[in-house]
Amino acid sequence: MEEETLSKTRKKAQSHALQKLGVELVDLSRDRLESLRLPESLFEAVREAQRITAHEGRRRQMQYIGKLMRNIDPAPIQERLDAWNGVSKAEVARQHALERTRERLVADDAALTDYAQKHPGVDVQALRNLIRNARKETAAGRPPKAFREIFKVIRDAEQT
Repeated sequence: MEEETLSKTRKKAQSHALQKLGVELVDLSRDRLESLRLPESLFEAVREAQRITAHEGRRRQMQYIGKLMRNIDPAPIQERLDAWNGVSKAEVARQHALERTRERLVADDAALTDYAQKHPGVDVQALRNLIRNARKETAAGRPPKAFREIFKVIRDAEQT
């Protein structure tokens, strides 16, 4: 019923939006594409588009992908792509929270104790060494390798 009330212009805009989303899917690696758990026909169409090099063949395949996407809800796919691209507000907020946690850990030794209590699975000794190395890097003006490693450890601990 809703499709009947949409104007031709609106339908065309939605079709173009789905094709644009399809282009983003084609640009993904196989691992990320598989993690989206797309319907089999759409997954195969995207994989085929990744193999096509001829301009006209690729254009027609992209139209086909857009057609297949009309039968699914694109919102979860778009949310996942936004999170991967750092566009999602929730993802940005999560990244900022992780950065604040890292700053607290490097600035204050007591923060590590609190963090270890909240995340019992984290390797406290390894994290303590990374914090010590990050402080040395900052003092010596070296690139922040350990600082980045702390972020990875925190991010992994938050995901589990």
